[in-house]
Amino acid sequence: MTFIKILSKNEKREIERKLNKQFGVKEIPGMLIKFGNDRIFFFSGKLKENEIRIIESEVPIERIGVYFARIMNDFPKLSIEATQILKEQISKNIFELNQQQSKEWMSGRDLNIQTEQKGFLVMKYKDEVLGCGKASENKISNFIPKMRRLKNKEI
Repeated sequence: MTFIKILSKNEKREIERKLNKQFGVKEIPGMLIKFGNDRIFFFSGKLKENEIRIIESEVPIERIGVYFARIMNDFPKLSIEATQILKEQISKNIFELNQQQSKEWMSGRDLNIQTEQKGFLVMKYKDEVLGCGKASENKISNFIPKMRRLKNKEI
């Protein structure tokens, strides 16, 4: 059975604090639910915490909501969906891609680019956010799952 934990207000506030520091995010507009040791899901439906717990006690819940983040080295690495949910709030650590870079990124390739920005970055092409990458000295590592990558061979 999967471990499920609805994050308390304090635990959610701690994640919001970290996201504010890294990306300028002020508030996560829903409930956060932790599955296992490190996967966080976002839920903004009408079910209340006690209703989710009742369902969980009766039926094995594999997940509720959308995948939001994975905790990596005590920091939330945002999913593609999370960057889109928080799009209007993200104001820091944004990496603007050109057209060719966006194609490479969506194909799952790391970008061999030197950047002064380090750590997690939100990848953006024009007005679209494309997920999160991790910048080191000479590259930005790509986390797009294989199932979600572009399959275009012409890139």
